Amino acid sequence: MRLKDEQIDRLADKVLADLTGSGLIVLKTDRSRILGCVKEVIKANLKAEVDLERDAEELLEKTLRAAGSSAGDIDRHKMLKMIKSKLAKERKIVL
Repeated sequence: MRLKDEQIDRLADKVLADLTGSGLIVLKTDRSRILGCVKEVIKANLKAEVDLERDAEELLEKTLRAAGSSAGDIDRHKMLKMIKSKLAKERKIVL
């Protein structure tokens, strides 16, 4: 998923506000510093998702080339979803 910086800022602010508001966390340092860390975690997660998507596409292309003429019988969308799920599980990424 591609988010603009403003969207990431709002998401991070909302996550931090909800966590502090519900009492799940207590800030022991400056809020802006923690907010910056939350933003970086969100960005890293989004990058991991993009990398996963790219790797799944590459693996799908290799699989289809290896299948040769029988590749026409394969549902590309379903196969991509299966590959992404398998890679996500291996990389411990929640989709």
